[in-house]
Amino acid sequence: MRSQKVPETGVVPSGTAAVADERATLRVWVGFIAMSIGMFMAVLDIQIVASSLPELQAALLIPLDRLSWVQTAYLSAEIVAIPLTGWITRVLTLRAAFTLCVLGFTGASAMCAAADGFWALVPSRIVQGFFGGFLIPLVFSAVFLMFEGSARVRATMVAGIMAMLAPTLGPTVGGFITDRLSWHWLFLINVPAGIIVAGLAQWGVSVGRSDRHAHRIDLSAAPFLALFLAGLQVVLSEAPKEGWGSPSVLSLVAMGLASGLITLWRCVHHPVPLVDLSSFRQPNLAVACVFSFVLGTGLYGATFLLPLFLGIVRHHDPFEIGLIMIVTGATQLAIAPFATILEQRVDRRFLTACGYALLAIGLLGNGFATPADDFWELFCQQAARGAAFMLCLLPTTALALNDFPQDEVPNASGLFNLMRNLGGSIGLAVITTLIEERTPGHVAALVERLQAGDRATAQFVGLPLDRFTGQPLGPVDQETRDLVAPLVEQAGLTLAINEAWLLLGGAVLCSLLLVPLFRRFGRWR
Repeated sequence: MRSQKVPETGVVPSGTAAVADERATLRVWVGFIAMSIGMFMAVLDIQIVASSLPELQAALLIPLDRLSWVQTAYLSAEIVAIPLTGWITRVLTLRAAFTLCVLGFTGASAMCAAADGFWALVPSRIVQGFFGGFLIPLVFSAVFLMFEGSARVRATMVAGIMAMLAPTLGPTVGGFITDRLSWHWLFLINVPAGIIVAGLAQWGVSVGRSDRHAHRIDLSAAPFLALFLAGLQVVLSEAPKEGWGSPSVLSLVAMGLASGLITLWRCVHHPVPLVDLSSFRQPNLAVACVFSFVLGTGLYGATFLLPLFLGIVRHHDPFEIGLIMIVTGATQLAIAPFATILEQRVDRRFLTACGYALLAIGLLGNGFATPADDFWELFCQQAARGAAFMLCLLPTTALALNDFPQDEVPNASGLFNLMRNLGGSIGLAVITTLIEERTPGHVAALVERLQAGDRATAQFVGLPLDRFTGQPLGPVDQETRDLVAPLVEQAGLTLAINEAWLLLGGAVLCSLLLVPLFRRFGRWR
């Protein structure tokens, strides 16, 4: 078939799906896939580093109490950048914004690889996270600015796979790189890939024009937005360790609330706000953002809890953990074509309900684990979550962004993706606090039941059953205590992790109550 010239705006004209597919030329698809790979790099960089923090700590002599800042710095900067997507797109155009951000991310990755200590690494991670934060909403904006009809559905599938697959593959890739090469390559791998992606995006993407009136945007709100979002991320990361009532945490909360109120006031009252909150007047976006928040808690919660269980309770190394977790990623890839077909033929509200119900099943199923569970005992739950992620993302993304004019899509996309990251951050803080608070109580309860001779408890912990007959055991010698203590601690941690899984699954189940609030549009949607 002869290719047709794409208009200078890069936006496919409205019309039938067949016409839209015809005009979505190879050049457009190459540019979009390059953008999706850039987004994949940014999302992957969170998990790929998380699995190798001990190696970074040893190589750069980072104090243990500061090690979490390697991740916190990235996430804080990323979460500040996401809602600014609308602004940067108006100033630079989609192509220029993406090219600048992927090159900034690439340069910061090289700076991270060259770091020789904590104070060199953390500023580099801030720059890396800031530029990486733009890439996710820019790609989802491109879906709605560059494609129409069935081509848009396929583009959403590609973006969804990249966004959801990266957290699952992170531990595998990070473990492999660290085992085979060195920690430097966790960052150096981004450099050639980033340069290629920038070149292909510059060649293949051509969407819109810069806004000559962009200088009127309320940039004075930017520092307050940064203080609010970065402060929130720091609080959520540090409070479980420092204590929610500590003076430092309370000071950060007060500063964040004040900055948030100032940001809100300026975004509501300024004629050209930095972040246009009026997008929330679109009912579907408001409801979809709640689902995006819940999806973030499920996605990032699962990619935290499962490695924690496999590493501490099952004693797997990072590479083995990645191989076990690849079940989720493989299922995502397998279900993606079917999800794409369903998204075109089934009411999106019904598909959203099915996706989130399946996600809840996958989360709740892990809430009944024992310390002996391993690959096969965790297989079905991972498969359910892998299948659910695409069914959750595709319809809610369409419901969130389909009703907006093209010039408003980047701002709405930023808000939609911000909620997913906020959901992940808040969910991680909640489950981290829950695990730290509940584990000691579970350990004490297990010890009490073991001393009473409870056979079921002994079986759960993994102890020989010959001495457990339902009668009190009596005095236990120190050697036996030392032998049993690690098993009891692991069992107590397992019970606390189970509660976290059940909490996540319960939150997802509750979100199903909001499905009827989506407004119907289109022939079946």
